[in-house]
Amino acid sequence: MDRRSFLKNSALGGSAAAATALAAPAYAQGKRTLTLVTTWGRGLAGVHDSAQRCADMITAMTDGQLTVDLKAAGELVGAFEVFDAVTSGQADMYHGADYYFVGQHPGYAFFTAVPFGMTAQELVNWYYQDGGMELHDELGQIFGLKSFLAGNTGAQAGGWFRKEIASPEDFQGLKFRMPGLGGQALGKMGASVQNLPGAEVYQALASGAIDGTEWIGPWADEKAGFQEITKIYYTAGFHEPGAGLSLAFNRDVFESFTPAQQMICQIAAGEGHQWNLSQFLSENSAALQRLQAGGVEIREFPDSVWDAMGAASRAVLDENMGDELFKKIHDSVFTSMRSSSAWITRSEGKYREERDRVLG
Repeated sequence: MDRRSFLKNSALGGSAAAATALAAPAYAQGKRTLTLVTTWGRGLAGVHDSAQRCADMITAMTDGQLTVDLKAAGELVGAFEVFDAVTSGQADMYHGADYYFVGQHPGYAFFTAVPFGMTAQELVNWYYQDGGMELHDELGQIFGLKSFLAGNTGAQAGGWFRKEIASPEDFQGLKFRMPGLGGQALGKMGASVQNLPGAEVYQALASGAIDGTEWIGPWADEKAGFQEITKIYYTAGFHEPGAGLSLAFNRDVFESFTPAQQMICQIAAGEGHQWNLSQFLSENSAALQRLQAGGVEIREFPDSVWDAMGAASRAVLDENMGDELFKKIHDSVFTSMRSSSAWITRSEGKYREERDRVLG
């Protein structure tokens, strides 16, 4: 039994009469304004758009019965404070990358990305068909949250560096911004890993507080202006092959909605995921061309670096396997990923290879 259920059941004192009285939720009547806090600075390309999309969809589809008031990072609480704000009832819901909250539970990493984990397509396969949504809910119950997948950046870039990465040893002492379990893996390779909110990354890189950073991909990175600071850009990364974003409600708030309103919130989150993924993927190619035209040097990590990243990533995952729920989510993720990948590689993967060969 999770912590929240235990407290609720204890409060009932085992009374059958009380249980009957509380069996049906008391739906709030009339129009309501919901406060949505985010991990994103206002206007951050793509990620803020995703949060705003979800807010606007819920407001529109409920005809304003639920009006969502979006507060960007720093406008009500800080970027990394949104989880506690929603669990405590200070805010009604948050939009963010759940891997920011691995300190609350390491299992949250899987609902954004883990190193050498799922692509965007593999993530939605797992989430909607292989039990991922149910595991998101199981994890959320511990903290009084009701969460949905609600955005995706697609595959993220390896990042911006002040110097070439020619071997794993080049990470020794490197001050690098990377959240989540990917950041922990770089730490095992000797990097000094920083976890900074997106709105603070440009200044940290410009000032020399960090030597390099990953953010998202060509479009969002160009908008952030990192090409003004350094020209060395690695376009393939190990850490976030399909980074999901989440919309999480205070569970008591969510349960006070009508069934129709609850379904609208779920549908808005799902639509927001697909809309946001298409936004990133449609913008990235043109942005990469602009970056190259502006003098950015496109690089790829050598095999020795990929191998070291793989070993470090496996070590980080293994360290968390003692947590029963983490292991449960981990095993579910990698079973689904291998199954999805086996077909995608043979079908779409082979098709793309032949299309590129035939069309040139």
